[in-house]
Amino acid sequence: MRKRWFALVGGILLISVLVLVGCAPAGPAAPVVEEIRIGSLNDMTGATSDVGKDMALGMVEAVAYWNDQGGINGKRIKMFQYDYGYRVPEAVTTYKRFRDFDKVIAVWGWGTGDTEALSPTINKDKLVYLSCSFSGHLCDPAKTPYNFVYGSDYTTNARAALQYWWDNYWMKDPRYKADREAGVKPRFVFFGSFGTPYSTAPVQGIKELAEKLGCELIKDQDVSLFALDTKSQVLAVKENPPHIVWHGNTTMSVATTIKDFYALGLSGPGKSTMHIVNNWGFDENLLKLGGAAVEETIAPSAVAYFVWDYPWKSKVVEYCQKIHPGTPLDARLIRTVQAWMKVNIMVDALKAMDAAGKLDLSPAALATTRAELKTYMENTSPYNCAENYGVPPRVYTPTDHRPTSKVLIAQISGGKIVNRGFLDMKALYPDLWPKWLGY
Repeated sequence: MRKRWFALVGGILLISVLVLVGCAPAGPAAPVVEEIRIGSLNDMTGATSDVGKDMALGMVEAVAYWNDQGGINGKRIKMFQYDYGYRVPEAVTTYKRFRDFDKVIAVWGWGTGDTEALSPTINKDKLVYLSCSFSGHLCDPAKTPYNFVYGSDYTTNARAALQYWWDNYWMKDPRYKADREAGVKPRFVFFGSFGTPYSTAPVQGIKELAEKLGCELIKDQDVSLFALDTKSQVLAVKENPPHIVWHGNTTMSVATTIKDFYALGLSGPGKSTMHIVNNWGFDENLLKLGGAAVEETIAPSAVAYFVWDYPWKSKVVEYCQKIHPGTPLDARLIRTVQAWMKVNIMVDALKAMDAAGKLDLSPAALATTRAELKTYMENTSPYNCAENYGVPPRVYTPTDHRPTSKVLIAQISGGKIVNRGFLDMKALYPDLWPKWLGY
């Protein structure tokens, strides 16, 4: 009986202790860290992965850097990064995942075809989309108010590259003296993928300027993004060779094409055919792939090249080594630097939004926060952070999302990528600049 009584009392005491423990004031709770959820669409395996893989690495590194600095005033960035293989249907599916499942407040996008295909949905959703497509079609807020680009648009770039060649080669270089004096019009041709919106986006604009300058347009040549041999296309123009070729593809096929021009004796230092290349077809790999064939090649650039000196180079290099130590620095490209500026612009807008008390991350406020970010993308200008990466500040306004009219021109000279300075296309063509918005 005594044993039972003691057991009963012990049980009551145990229950009392558990109840008291359960009712005791809890210790300090771990702080809840608010997450700023942003989607990142990347091509790591598709037709533009030759430039996309390095960009994807840079996105991870840049986000890590900002989170190490405290994120957005203590709010960490959570990036949802997906590879879509440069397939438009996959991009549409991934966008819906960003919007509906990941609940992002903005997207870092990628290609022209997918970004242009998504723009009506982006408008409807009022979701800021900062892409790696610099298509001029995305820069008119009257049509695409939630689309932003962080580099000078493709058409401005193309015009600037052509203008640089015209001013510094056609008008001055001895190799063209006989043709100039004979009244020959310089022949212009486009080499690129006819079925790829990124390749064709600036073609109308550059051809218009070519004709304005006095060029003769010759038949365009269709070149696949996967091209490993373009001799048939080069032979098609050999009989009446172009003076200037505009290349619209990414680095690998551009290198193939220029090497075939070189092999067939049409281009190379001192030859009459020269090459201008869009910003995704010209990088540190073009030198490695093209060798002597790419000497004198000219291109517009969104930021400083990885190998150049620029104010934030030490930070960029530090995080390359910290986050992806297995990737050697001599394998890194300008795409890494582009990723940093892309992230930096969004960070600056988010900081301004948070400082104004408008960065509400609660589920109930998601739609409002998404829509409100557009205001801060436009009104945080100028984005002086661009100077961290060797280019002038970026400015967006409610009536013009072209971030700059000043284009950095680079050229391969002496086996190196050298800085040829900036061309301000608005200053050169003040009457045409407003008319050029949107294409």
